[in-house]
Amino acid sequence: MTSGDDIDSARGVYSISVAADLVGMGVQNLRLYEARGLLAPARTDGGTRRYSADDVDRLRRIGELLADGLNLAGIAMVLDLEAENAELRRDADGRRGQRAGDD
Repeated sequence: MTSGDDIDSARGVYSISVAADLVGMGVQNLRLYEARGLLAPARTDGGTRRYSADDVDRLRRIGELLADGLNLAGIAMVLDLEAENAELRRDADGRRGQRAGDD
């Protein structure tokens, strides 16, 4: 994935109703997830929420975890741990790359 793809996937382009439709959830659910800190969509200057492709992926993950029987507090913990693991993997990959370059 190029850095251009990263920027595009993080850019808020979907309205709340479109994002809700894309993931099969109600608009109120998206507002609740934001209030609980599970999601932080971008806002326009006028305060309108704009959801990115990354936000939609996160909403899908929230839906999967709900279907698995987790409550919102459990989902928050899982999402935090997944983010931490991804960061640790990136760090480890970077160190492996540095070691390979040193050899």
